[in-house]
Amino acid sequence: MKTVDDYRATGKELYDALRLNTFPVAVKYFRDTAEIPAGFIRPAQFRQKWSLCQAITYARRGGARVAMTADDNFCVPASYGQGWLPGISYDDLIESQRLNKWRGSLEAEKKVQATFAAEIVTSEGYKKIAGNIGFLLCPLAETPYVPDSILMYGSPGQMTHIIQALSYEGKHIVKSAFIGFAESCMKGILFPHVTGKPQYVSPGMGDQTLSGTNEHEVAIGLPGDLLFYVKEQLFKTGGEANRGMPIRTILAGQLNEKMTPGWVFLRKTIDEQKEGNK
Repeated sequence: MKTVDDYRATGKELYDALRLNTFPVAVKYFRDTAEIPAGFIRPAQFRQKWSLCQAITYARRGGARVAMTADDNFCVPASYGQGWLPGISYDDLIESQRLNKWRGSLEAEKKVQATFAAEIVTSEGYKKIAGNIGFLLCPLAETPYVPDSILMYGSPGQMTHIIQALSYEGKHIVKSAFIGFAESCMKGILFPHVTGKPQYVSPGMGDQTLSGTNEHEVAIGLPGDLLFYVKEQLFKTGGEANRGMPIRTILAGQLNEKMTPGWVFLRKTIDEQKEGNK
């Protein structure tokens, strides 16, 4: 059983090894405000509301410890998606999105939402969110709790190293549906917690317009316990040819198949087939 100290140490190791620009974020769901640890702030304390993606930014860039509930979040659809607003129906959500003109038609909106939510609503893990009223966010290296989900932002190159680590043994191949909305809060936080699977995050409209996410940033959401698997397999892809971070681009000319053993094997196989066909 991994401890809070294990999560902190491994979070720091990955932050350093990948040379991330912002802190990996540890996320923990709660069912009562009495569960909020000392030192965590809520926007409602200051008579404010933030979006969930703004809260993520405060945690990953500024090191803030934040607790978010429906009362703290002005992005109502996100609170609904997290299961914090039982008084709103699915039809109400669809109508709200139609009024915003996010899609070209009502039918398109229904199709998009059904596709996006398909994996979580059919998952046995969906029961995990029953009774939740909010979640906690803080830098992983300073977490006071074992996280349900972990969200890491970085460059496409940095995220590629994580994807390669996850798939190194063929166990955790990343599959994601992209709709341009609810990327960080749903796919990056809720989906990994519910499904137990990692998710690739292409920051959506909220991330881009509200939370200061840079155009070059992408992210990966992990179920909490996958953190240690990523650390164990990091930079193994390609063997000695994997130089880790920073990524080193090859610009040399006069290159050929001798760059990798696998390519040498394929070239040899092709040449042998040609010889055999003569």
